[in-house]
Amino acid sequence: MELTTVWFALIAVLWIGYFTLEGFDFGVGMLLPVLAKDDTERRVMINTIGPVWDGNEVWVLVAGGATFAAFPEWYATLFSGFYLPLLLILVGLIVRGLAFEYRHKRHEKSWAARWDLALIIGSFVPALLWGVAFANIVRGVPIDADKEFTGNLFTLLNPVGILGGLVTVGLFLTHGAMYVALKTDGDIRHRARALSVKLGIGTAVVAVAFMLWAQVHTGNAGSAVAFVLAALALVGGIAAAYVGREGWAFIGTFVTIALAVAGLFIGLFPDVMPSTTDVAYSLTTTNAAATDYTLTVMTWVAVIFTPIVLIYQGWTYWVFRKRISTHHIPTAELAA
Repeated sequence: MELTTVWFALIAVLWIGYFTLEGFDFGVGMLLPVLAKDDTERRVMINTIGPVWDGNEVWVLVAGGATFAAFPEWYATLFSGFYLPLLLILVGLIVRGLAFEYRHKRHEKSWAARWDLALIIGSFVPALLWGVAFANIVRGVPIDADKEFTGNLFTLLNPVGILGGLVTVGLFLTHGAMYVALKTDGDIRHRARALSVKLGIGTAVVAVAFMLWAQVHTGNAGSAVAFVLAALALVGGIAAAYVGREGWAFIGTFVTIALAVAGLFIGLFPDVMPSTTDVAYSLTTTNAAATDYTLTVMTWVAVIFTPIVLIYQGWTYWVFRKRISTHHIPTAELAA
């Protein structure tokens, strides 16, 4: 297997890791005003992701860095053409991170409410725009002979892009509700589980519609298998939540997101960014790649450090594996 193919697959794995892990973070943030009835329950929800959210974001940093090093032409076209959506995603992530750090600094209702709003918006904006971005990558965008994006923001806000955004929002909401049900106890656990079933049913409709479009547009036998298995995993996760098996329900949405993202990359290969201007202008794993020497050095670095990162992150999840309930939250009255 050529190193260009290896690194295309590794970048796909990095995005799978990001969406499956950061996805439930986004979901929990967006569900804050829906599931929590008071400040104590909001603190319970935030504490479920408090120890892991920043580690989950490492995946997107590594994915971006790997793309820059392994496929510099892809990185240049993607980050220049998708500049505004990516900037909005970055701002959303910054605002969201500030909300985690500053919410508890003052004991005032208005202060907490403002940072809760920042957390909700900072979770929703990236969840929506990542779907828009990936839908457009699969759909193709106008790229000229100089490998430059010739469209604008409104080029990306097409029906397929909007559908992709709705899919990621729906999947992350469902994934987040499953995670809250898995990580909490008491009333909030039961509300989250019931909501996850309702969200899952609605998400299944738009997700299947998007996967059907992707399969018809760029799919092959491999992507078809991935999409079918993703749909079955989503149905299985919803069924598990309905009967109260939160662990299996969360695994179901986890596998759904992983297989859906894998299907998109399998259908995209060997392109990395198709051109709607002329197929000859499309960026591929060959014409967008770095030199063999660069890819070789990167491969050895990945072989050495990837297991270390995985072990550390797995250890973090193991340490903070227990459920959280309102009785674990210290009593603190918020001043008006």
